[in-house]
Amino acid sequence: MARRYDPERRRRIIEAAIRVVGRSGIAGLSHRSVAAEADVPLGSTTYHFKTLDELLVAALRRTNEGFAKAVAAHGGLEDPRTDLAAELAGLLGQWLGSADGGPTGVELEYELYLAALRRPALRPVAAEWCEDVAALLSRRTDPVTARALVALMDGICLQALLTGTPYDEEYAREMLGRILPRHGEDAGAPL
Repeated sequence: MARRYDPERRRRIIEAAIRVVGRSGIAGLSHRSVAAEADVPLGSTTYHFKTLDELLVAALRRTNEGFAKAVAAHGGLEDPRTDLAAELAGLLGQWLGSADGGPTGVELEYELYLAALRRPALRPVAAEWCEDVAALLSRRTDPVTARALVALMDGICLQALLTGTPYDEEYAREMLGRILPRHGEDAGAPL
């Protein structure tokens, strides 16, 4: 039997893995469950991804694209006249706005992100997310402050997701504002 050319198969397998993790968690992920979800032969999943860690890396990389794209597409973040703390707080609110029950993109992203605690292969991808967002924010502030903003936003998101507490945009704006240099201060000046 001739092999069918399927250039989208790898992408479909990654998307199937994301759906499996969203539905069943990391524990439910196997080559077999992903093959069934993607409607491909089991050999296809092991051909494209020799190990589950390789598949998880691809899935995490795909889910990480969401917030970084939202930051990159948010025009107000580029304009030095805008209140960066308010822009970021609003963006976080939009991002977390989908967290209204059931597995969401944000919850799924964090599940894969936190899987790096037990799966060292995922750590570089988790770090990429932080570095990519910090690089985008470095256009408006210094790199150290940008990394602090990423850490705070990460913490705010985790607290909202883990505690079920509604996102408080005003609190986020105030806390982000505390990290940012005051207007006219040198962004790189020592504290």
